Amino acid sequence: MASSELIEALQALAHERKIDEFYLIDRLEASLAKSYQHILDLEWDARVTIDRQTGHIYVYELVPVGAPDEETGEYAEFEERDVTPADVSRIAAQNAKSVISSIVREAGRQSIYEEFAGRVGDLVTGTVLQGTPDFTIIKIRDGVEAELPHYDVKRYPGERNERPNGEHYRHNQRLKVLIIEVRDPGSDAPRMRGEQARPAIVVSRTHPDLIRRLFEIEVPEIYDGLVEIKSIAREPGARSKVAVASRERNLDPVGACVGPKGSRVRMVVEELRNERVDVIQWDEDPARYVANALSPAKVDRVLVDEENNYATVIVPDDQLSLAIGKEGQNARLAARLTGWHIDIKSASFTGAPLPQADNMLIDEDDFDDDEQLCAFVDDEGVRCRNHARPGSIYCGIHDLMDEE
Repeated sequence: MASSELIEALQALAHERKIDEFYLIDRLEASLAKSYQHILDLEWDARVTIDRQTGHIYVYELVPVGAPDEETGEYAEFEERDVTPADVSRIAAQNAKSVISSIVREAGRQSIYEEFAGRVGDLVTGTVLQGTPDFTIIKIRDGVEAELPHYDVKRYPGERNERPNGEHYRHNQRLKVLIIEVRDPGSDAPRMRGEQARPAIVVSRTHPDLIRRLFEIEVPEIYDGLVEIKSIAREPGARSKVAVASRERNLDPVGACVGPKGSRVRMVVEELRNERVDVIQWDEDPARYVANALSPAKVDRVLVDEENNYATVIVPDDQLSLAIGKEGQNARLAARLTGWHIDIKSASFTGAPLPQADNMLIDEDDFDDDEQLCAFVDDEGVRCRNHARPGSIYCGIHDLMDEE
């Protein structure tokens, strides 16, 4: 290969892989110096210089001058002796292929790291290139690939599983994924299994923030900051709960996220492959917040123990199974969402009498004079939640009982 052809090939490769041309040549010079030191059997270290214009290669032996340092035994000055062989270009071409491949791979990973290190937590759209039993390779853009790992964590404890249960991907399928890690090629941390052959970017389809980013796309109020996502609890592939709050007094945060006829939340559900998403109202009052988190179950009363972060929830008998959910899923997600330990009991449970609650879910102050609650209180101190009839302090049921 002629010298000019070598430099042209390096320039083309640098442009194609988006690598700095001079960085590539500097790395090639350092690598060739080691090769020529071995090929020429030099006594001292070698230095290689590649002319940036012509591509001509010069090889110098660094011969030490003077006496070495008494403490370190190293020389401070060197004299360069030209030892460039006649067939320097041929030798360079023979060694350049493996050297350049290594340089391009390392430089490419470094370039990707510098570009994407600050984008951890961003939502990106990619195309499925190929899949293996352990991970799926996703193309983010030309020259940039990401890894969606779905290892068997029992067999490989140090690996991840970022694919929801039941999801399978086909070639050229478009996916929205969340960037959760960008591996630093210069890090001293222990290498992952086969890391050098795997993309530097790691993405996820199970991370809770994936739902947050999807809602930011579909709900302008969230993107603009008018509605805030307070908390997310998720069992990937099955069900999620999202607690939202409004920063505008007259804006319904749940309605904004659900959208007209459920159009907004439906787009999120479709992207999550029909994973059920419950949007609930966040509340400063822990009792109301816990009650909302157990939606769609209806709650009679919530007793909270703030010191122990414990909430006891009383639900109607016909709502008990709905509040707990299939295999405890609804209660489990509600506990994760609120951060409270939740104990659910039916209204007819045969335990010790509950103390009078001062955190009823419906307060009289929330109603106008014409919408007062029924004044009836049972033997356990639980007040009727029905509205009083016009001109009476009781509802229709207890008004008849009072007359009798």
